[in-house]
Amino acid sequence: MLPTYIKYILVGSHLPIFAVCAYTVFIFNSLPRLFKVFSIFIFFSSLIQLISLILALLKQNNHPLLHIYAPLGCISLIWFYKHILEGFANKNVFIFSSILFLVYSLINTLYFQKITSYNSNALTVESVIVITLSISTYGFLLNTIVRKDQSLISSLNWINSGIFIYYTSSLLLFYFGSKILSISFPREYSLYSWVLHAFFSVIMYVCFFIGLWKRPKILAS
Repeated sequence: MLPTYIKYILVGSHLPIFAVCAYTVFIFNSLPRLFKVFSIFIFFSSLIQLISLILALLKQNNHPLLHIYAPLGCISLIWFYKHILEGFANKNVFIFSSILFLVYSLINTLYFQKITSYNSNALTVESVIVITLSISTYGFLLNTIVRKDQSLISSLNWINSGIFIYYTSSLLLFYFGSKILSISFPREYSLYSWVLHAFFSVIMYVCFFIGLWKRPKILAS
């Protein structure tokens, strides 16, 4: 059973998620097209997090949600990065990556990690894909042509940094960290990996809020 203070931390870490979702709804009509594409990820992840929180409070298994979140969340981010890197990367790469990861996730759920289990395989591959796209975007944003629109660059840098920080920490904590903790430390120490995950989730959504706040208003559509 989780210690009370850890339970409060994990529940409280959902507040920035729902706050950013509410803010995105409020400003949606003034968002540029690129940010409307990104809002799909915010709305979807917020819905999954809400259902996951409710199931956790009811002491029900919420792992099946990860089997939905991993492929669809990854695809929504791939689509977002496709719009960022449009003209600098072949769109077929993004389409192929989306289809391939969707197929991989289905195979993983059907044959390797059943839907009631924690699908670490798909989440690890998702992290690798998103980190790769995030790093590519850093290079793209350094391009002198793009840097003319400083408001767009600043906004995308905040959003991209939030994504990079979160998915890098997730890859380290839940792939490498879980193996190390299971071998070297008592089970109680693994709880702190969830606290760290919650911490990086909060950082990501704070970055999202700042990025949306600093959005280029003149490009609204």
